[in-house]
Parts: sequence; C-alpha cells; structure tokens
Amino acid sequence: MAKQYTVLRGFNQSRTREPFAVGPSSTGLEALIAAQAIPQVEVRTLNKMEVLDTARDPEVKGIAPVMPIKLIEPTSNDDVSATAGDAWGISAVRADVSAFTGDGVVVSVLDTGIDPNHPAFQGITLVQKDFTGEGDGDGHGHGTHCAGTVFGRDVNGTRIGVARGVKKALIGKVLGTNGGGDSDMLFQGITWAIENQADVVSMSLGFDFPGFVDQMVSDGLPVPAATSIALEGYRANLRMFDALMQMIRARAAFGQGTVVVAASGNESERTAQKPYEVAVSIPAAAEGIISVGALGRAGNALDVASFSNTFPQISAPGVDIISARKGGGLISMNGTSMATPHVAGVAALWWDFMRQSDTPANALGISSKLLATARSNVFAANVDPTDRGMGIVTAP
Repeated sequence: MAKQYTVLRGFNQSRTREPFAVGPSSTGLEALIAAQAIPQVEVRTLNKMEVLDTARDPEVKGIAPVMPIKLIEPTSNDDVSATAGDAWGISAVRADVSAFTGDGVVVSVLDTGIDPNHPAFQGITLVQKDFTGEGDGDGHGHGTHCAGTVFGRDVNGTRIGVARGVKKALIGKVLGTNGGGDSDMLFQGITWAIENQADVVSMSLGFDFPGFVDQMVSDGLPVPAATSIALEGYRANLRMFDALMQMIRARAAFGQGTVVVAASGNESERTAQKPYEVAVSIPAAAEGIISVGALGRAGNALDVASFSNTFPQISAPGVDIISARKGGGLISMNGTSMATPHVAGVAALWWDFMRQSDTPANALGISSKLLATARSNVFAANVDPTDRGMGIVTAP
C-alpha cells in the first residue's frame, strides 16, 4: 500500500542505509560537501519497496512518512488595550536596555502566516511563502502574534518587539487557518528559509501525534496498531529533523549558518490534581534545535509556567504576552509559542552584536551565546533547573 513520504536529499554519502536511518557523521571532504549543499525536500507517494530503494539512494539523507502538525495552542487569549510602555517580556530579556536592534538580520517565522497590514509590521519587507494551499496572510492569528514578538514595531506606544531593527522577514505559512498542517509543509518551509539566507528560524509548532492516531483509527485501524504506526512515523520524523539539522550545522561550520529555535510544548500540567510533566516534543527535541520553555511572573521573581514541557535548553517569557492581533490591535496569549519568539528576537540581537564586533559571526557562535548568557538568578526558589534549562534568554 502506497503512502506519502517526505524525502530529504543532500550531499553524496559513501554507504547505503536502511529506511528511516540517519546519515553518517560528516568528516573531511564529506563535511565540506555538506556545507556547500542546500537541503532539498520532496514529497513522494511510495510503496514499501520504493521506500527501501529511495532510502538506499546515496543522495538521500532521510525519509519519513508525512504526519500532521499543529500550532502549539496558546492556553488563553485576551484582547488588551494598548498602554504606553513595554510588554513585560521585553524588559525581562533585557531587550529594553540593549544597544542592538537586529538591524540587517533576516528572521524567518514558520507558522500560520502573518497579517501584513498590521501597523506593527509597517516598514518591514515581508517575504511570504504559502505551503498550505490557502494563500498568503493569516487566517488564524497565531503567526501574527509570534512575529510581533520577534520584530514588531510599537503599537500605540506599547513596545511588543524584541528586535525592532529587523527590516526583512521570511514568513513561511506552514499551518492553515485551523492551526494544522502536514510535516512536509514544515520541512519545505525550513529548507525555503535556509535557501533564502535566514539567520534565525522560529517555530512555535509541534507534531500532532494524537491526531495522527485518531486519523488512522477513524480509517478503521485498531488503536494499538494505529499507535504503533504513529510512533514509527514520529521516530522517523525526529531522525529526519536530526539529519536536516546536521546539514544546517555543517553549513554553519563553513559559513554563517542559521539559528533554529522551537517551542518545547504545552502538554505538561503542574497544577492538576495529579501533576505531570511531559518532555520537549519535536521539532524542538531534534539535535541542533534550541528548545524553549515558558516563564511567568511570581512577584519579583520568575516561575516556570505550569503547562511548559520539561527539559528545554532555555526559557523566555510565555505568560500574559502582549503582541499583535490579527486585524489590528493587541492581544495577550500564554504558551511556549509566545516564549519562542522572544528567543528568536534575542538571537537577532546577538547576530547584530557579533557583526558589529571583531568576532566572526556564525550560527554556532550565536547559539553558544544564547545559552551561555542565559540568567539563572531570577527564578523563584522552588523552580527546578530541568524545567527552565540554562535560564532566561538575555539580550547583549
């Protein structure tokens, strides 16, 4: 029975592999070839034998079944009136006292699109690319809010954007109006951003494992079989991300490269009658992607949001985050989706900082700066370090 698969192609490899396997580590000439290669993604309908043959192609870096993806749903949304001053996350990450603005940095937001007519984005060159088939724009609002936090201009006296000097943004619409999409859309969005020289890629989305199971059950499969197949697909897509990020990191070793950040997820519940925590989900769990947890205010200190998944690499404000609302105005949202664009914005500030210094700027250095300069002395006494990572992201 034929199914849809996403196929990642790149540099030639010296040995064949089994389906869903990750490519060998890059050394010497192979690493140089990898650095010069631009990842290529294609979607193909394949039967089992064709999957095997495709996986053995020396130019194929990975192959994975197409899976549903979805935005990491905010835990609450509230319209707000603009008041003069900064959104609290701006000062929490110290963007308000930074001498850097992200000028000259290209940021990509892969989400539900953007409202290009919102005042927060006036004067910014927005390069939009739709991977959903719906067309440009944002029928949902999630992408508009996330983009506003990264690089939005002030709205009626309220500062919402971390990197207000960004003049060009790549907006990849990989999620539709219903907040959902497919994994092939995401892989194509990432490679599009890389091809177009994005310095930073921000993703506030995840794989819809339960939705994938439900889809197969509705097609007649028993729950155990559907769960096993979904787990196989989830594993294959994680390996696909690892392979893609290996190529991206190889490019960074020989050039400037791209910093990729993603939300850790909102599946945890620390305030439930029986509290539970869930680890970082994909794509944030992939090797080389900076995973982001969400923080809220606890008096004069910071606390990990009750919903934020555990084991992120870094954290950022993700509760009561004011940013651009689709159609105009401002809206407050909660979620690791809101924390992630703070990290993307600070990454843009670090790119700006590095390019103005004598230090060569590349994605590996920026990623190291993000993690090394995160502050851990701002948290409430009961915060578990495994829930907040290195600490709160901090602007240069």
